[in-house]
Amino acid sequence: MNGEAGTAQRISGEDLETQEAAIREAGTFVAEVRNELAKRIVGQHALLDRVLMSLLTGGHILLEGVPGLAKTLTVSPLAEALHTTFRRIQ
Repeated sequence: MNGEAGTAQRISGEDLETQEAAIREAGTFVAEVRNELAKRIVGQHALLDRVLMSLLTGGHILLEGVPGLAKTLTVSPLAEALHTTFRRIQ
């Protein structure tokens, strides 16, 4: 879309192939990150999906809860998988 409601923009075959390749690459990356996290965080599939969705859409994440819910255990391997750091704030 070019900004006007109801007006479609044509995409060339090369552009479409480039976009499809980028989507496949991103999907592979997300699957790899999710698999890495699932190795260390058992039984929290919904949490992992929501954390990854938030990151992919440019959102922020605030994990709150009582002690023992694997909040730090979730974020630490995520930071490792994304080659970044995290800080714990109390």
